[in-house]
Amino acid sequence: YLLIGFWYHKPTAATAAKKAFVVNRVGDMGLAIALFVMFATFGSVDFDRVFAGAPHAGQGTLTAIGLLLLLGACGKSAQVPLQSWLGDAMEGPTPVSALIHAATMVTAGVYLIARSHAIFDLAPGARAGVLIVGAVTLLFGAIIGCAKDDIKKALAASTMSQIGYMVLAAGLGPIGYAAAIMHLLTHGFFKAGLFLGAGSVMHAMNDETDMRRYGALRTLMPITFVTFGLGYLAIIGVPPFAGFFSKDRIIEAAFGYGGASGVTLGVAALLGAGITAFYMTRVMILTFFGEKRWAEDVHPHEAPASMTGPMILLAVGSVFSGGLFFFGSGLQNFLTPVVGHRDSESGMPSWVITVLALVVVAVGIYAAYRQYAQRPVPETAPEDVTALTVAARRDLYGDAFNEAAFMRPGAEMTRSLVFLDTRGIDGLVNSISTLIDTVSSRIRRVQTGFVRSYALSMFTGAAVVVAALLVVSLL
Repeated sequence: YLLIGFWYHKPTAATAAKKAFVVNRVGDMGLAIALFVMFATFGSVDFDRVFAGAPHAGQGTLTAIGLLLLLGACGKSAQVPLQSWLGDAMEGPTPVSALIHAATMVTAGVYLIARSHAIFDLAPGARAGVLIVGAVTLLFGAIIGCAKDDIKKALAASTMSQIGYMVLAAGLGPIGYAAAIMHLLTHGFFKAGLFLGAGSVMHAMNDETDMRRYGALRTLMPITFVTFGLGYLAIIGVPPFAGFFSKDRIIEAAFGYGGASGVTLGVAALLGAGITAFYMTRVMILTFFGEKRWAEDVHPHEAPASMTGPMILLAVGSVFSGGLFFFGSGLQNFLTPVVGHRDSESGMPSWVITVLALVVVAVGIYAAYRQYAQRPVPETAPEDVTALTVAARRDLYGDAFNEAAFMRPGAEMTRSLVFLDTRGIDGLVNSISTLIDTVSSRIRRVQTGFVRSYALSMFTGAAVVVAALLVVSLL
């Protein structure tokens, strides 16, 4: 409510706040039940006591706890299947969007999984669930980002995808925990910078969010262009920017997981990197390059220092934070006493994976350049598009699935329960009261208040008794 729903006069914002609340309550229920099971099993929810007792707990119990913790992470970190609230949450002010996406709320699930590593390390089934959720979400969000024309919603889909990378890394176990936390930290810099850059563009464009009505802003907004561009280079993984070090470690760890699973996860991570390069290049081209496409009454201008100052600081982090965390294995050594460490066993040298990742990124950049820089950009999104584009515009039918699978059956169940309550339970109670009322009204008519009526009733009753006695004596 404090982030979005306070805009009660804006129905879309109020609806988005309610949606986020409901979806997160599903995840919170998973987290709460996990805590209940922990307390019932270990007598505590303290990390040390739970971790000490985990090796002695049953496999089914640990798997249940792990999957319930994952459900909580899915809700807070907008992972499949609880991802639907994140895009709508862009109704909030842009600094709030940066807060949501970069530093606090959505990264909490990644921290939860990594901090609960002792449970996931002992529950292969739960860890497999983490891997599947992470891999699916990183591709899910990336595909959605390719079709969004709203600059903030494109970045929101990017956040979903980038956290998918973090969850995937956390699901890899000791070879991925540090990479997950590292990407969490570097992502905080470049994603906050990108969102504040989007806010600067919106400020200059009279709150217009449709990138099809931008274009050619690089010369009019040079500071925003440079800081946003540095965040762009960081998120797509161009060296030596921050995202290169953290995302490259995740791809390497995915291949190092071993076996067919490692190959599958590594390919998914590589594909996600290529798609990320495509849609983020699309954002850059539509916003800062090409011909101007804005309305006549719009006069783009650079943001004041109060806005560009934080953007510059975040841009510095986008450039240097990856190397700071990577060189000397400082972050790895810092986290090893908590989460452990195991070297990857991909069978491929690190430089080969790095070259593969850069080639895939280059292909994504080139594809976006051909599509959006060498062709005219219509101000209205074309309708004659592929089925995948239509699906991506509709968030890959995530809301439609939730409506069909949960909302409508839930509404029907609610109507059935209301009918049972009103016609069944309440009906039974009301029938008894109606019967008593009817009988009482009939009996009440006998009570006239006249002495002669009572005397007649007594005489009639005595006559009936005497007649009954006579009949019995004669028999």
